[in-house]
Amino acid sequence: MPTQLEELVSFLHSPQPAVKQIALDNLVGFSSGPSASIFKYDDCRAIKDLQNLAREKSKILVQQSVTILVNLCDDDSLRHNICSDVDFLEYLSWKICDLENSSADIMCILLSNLAKENAIIKVLKFVRDDTKDNERLPPLDRSVFKSNKVMDCLMDCFVKGYDRKLNKYATFDYLSYFFADISRFKAGRQYFTEDQEYDGVTPISKLLVFTEKYDSKTRREGVASTIKNSLFDSELHDQLLKNNDLNLLPYILLPITSAQDSEIDEEDMFNLPEELQLLPEDKVRDPVSAIICVHLESILLLCTTKAGREYLRSKSVYPLVRELHKNAEDDDVSELCDRIVNVLMRGEPDSNQVEELPSKAADAEENEQDSDDEEIVEVA
Repeated sequence: MPTQLEELVSFLHSPQPAVKQIALDNLVGFSSGPSASIFKYDDCRAIKDLQNLAREKSKILVQQSVTILVNLCDDDSLRHNICSDVDFLEYLSWKICDLENSSADIMCILLSNLAKENAIIKVLKFVRDDTKDNERLPPLDRSVFKSNKVMDCLMDCFVKGYDRKLNKYATFDYLSYFFADISRFKAGRQYFTEDQEYDGVTPISKLLVFTEKYDSKTRREGVASTIKNSLFDSELHDQLLKNNDLNLLPYILLPITSAQDSEIDEEDMFNLPEELQLLPEDKVRDPVSAIICVHLESILLLCTTKAGREYLRSKSVYPLVRELHKNAEDDDVSELCDRIVNVLMRGEPDSNQVEELPSKAADAEENEQDSDDEEIVEVA
């Protein structure tokens, strides 16, 4: 016999809208923690019901159903079930790009939670054909979006839509966590580090400016992790570091730098990237130590090759890290500074010796993800 709560879950597929609304009203509070197991009743039929409700026109129905799906992602089996529905995953991705969507931000959270699943890589292949898909998929404003690939459109939402500039209901900040997780995969890293056909721009270059958006921890944290994950392929380091159009290094260094770093001598200051030579007096480091750690891990990854280490030395990265180390109050920051200093200040190995990698992250597997990116976002 089903329990009272399981009976309530079964009402999600009632033919009567009022009954479904009552069920949603009562079930949101049971969608997180141990009680979430009730949604496994009847072979997880509730998941399909919630996915159908997320396509409704009612703002309340959509908001509540997506909120429940967001919270259910904390359960591995339920998250896998949600993400395994490719049609829903495609609908969700395109619906975020609907500029009239009042639930876009909660949908961004759902997409970022689903990105813990390997199946998320399918988002890279979602392409629409306006001659066939306009009725099947949510509307797309062609005055804003020039690409038929959903990944390009999500990138446009994130870059152009911050501060509610595209959609008055959304900032799209949580897409940064989605970007970080999809960059765990080689195909994802290729997307971020290669020029895209629709605009000829390297996507990661669009994200760099947000490394210092200090009013949005979510945006900065996700972007920092996306940059770091994009550096897992060491054969690209030289290209990324020396691409003047990309100008990667200053955006990794600026968040770890303060105008109060006073003991950098004139010669080292001259060798710094131009963006770091004349900092404004109010320039401070990123206020979140965990984000500083991500940037330091990016520097460690760039130390993987001899060419990378030599480039970092030539740009006075060691004096900057030394200043950070002197002022660091966080143990993790201090430890990472020590590792960078040891790598940059030691002599290079003999050409006949096997070169030791400074960080095991350089050999990351396709399914690797950082513990910092593993948290599932829940909505009260």
